[in-house]
Amino acid sequence: MANPPRGDAEVLLATASGSWALDRDAAALVDACGRQGVRAAPAVWDDPTVDWGVPLVVVRSTWDYTNRLDEFLAWARSVERTTALANPAEVLRWTTDKRYLGELADRGVPTVPGEVLEPGTTVGGGAGDALGRQLAAGHGEVVVKPTVSAGSKDTLRVGEDDLDEGLALATRLLGEGRAVLVQPYLPSVDARGETGLVHFGGTFSHAFTKGAILRRGAGLVDGPFAEERITPCVATADERAVADAALRVVAELAGGDPLLYARVDLVHDDSGGPVVLELELCEPSFFVEVDPDAADRFAAAVRARLGR
Repeated sequence: MANPPRGDAEVLLATASGSWALDRDAAALVDACGRQGVRAAPAVWDDPTVDWGVPLVVVRSTWDYTNRLDEFLAWARSVERTTALANPAEVLRWTTDKRYLGELADRGVPTVPGEVLEPGTTVGGGAGDALGRQLAAGHGEVVVKPTVSAGSKDTLRVGEDDLDEGLALATRLLGEGRAVLVQPYLPSVDARGETGLVHFGGTFSHAFTKGAILRRGAGLVDGPFAEERITPCVATADERAVADAALRVVAELAGGDPLLYARVDLVHDDSGGPVVLELELCEPSFFVEVDPDAADRFAAAVRARLGR
């Protein structure tokens, strides 16, 4: 869809150049806000002509931030100095680097295990050893990706027979000064996919299943994000409990206030228990098409944030 005119919008939905038309939630969210009496419109986050002095700015589809993270976070802090920003800049800083998974694990939240390689790590020794350890921890396959990434960009699933491809990717990323996360690939993803749990205003809204994305030998994603197969699902009590535990940690970071939106992506370990794969607190797709009331729940949370 084309960008609707901003006009007298009281809520700006921050996007990136070219991303609004790719956001499958965009039209539904704007329409739902309109039904709630809230005038919402998109604005490109790095457009110097935008006046962000509105009652609320919501980060929505700023999908080009991964290679411009410092610039993006500086923008978020500047917006937050003059208006309400959802989610808060400190939450955006925390969630855009997957090192947070270690912090969640330290706080007792079940997560996919992993190891972070910092720039300067030797490839033959440190990186190669890390890939070997994660292969041993999994089932002969490992995922290599930057700690700052989105949409499965710069991410590979490899095994013992194509481990050199994973090492080559790690070498490139480390050489670019980017930290690398190495995790075992859990086989449950191929059988049951990922479960995404979406919350609005601190309250659970809906869940979906995302089919397995990474395929051996498929190479790197070409485009802003990998194609996703989304279907509705009913979250189990165990999945809800793990998501709640993760979001309690986030609530402390946010000063105890519920976030306007949050998405918790879970997979299942060898025992069948849910574990956190990612926390999506910056610019997640909500996939509101899986639930006819989901967009209206988002709009209601926006209206409440405006104090109505």
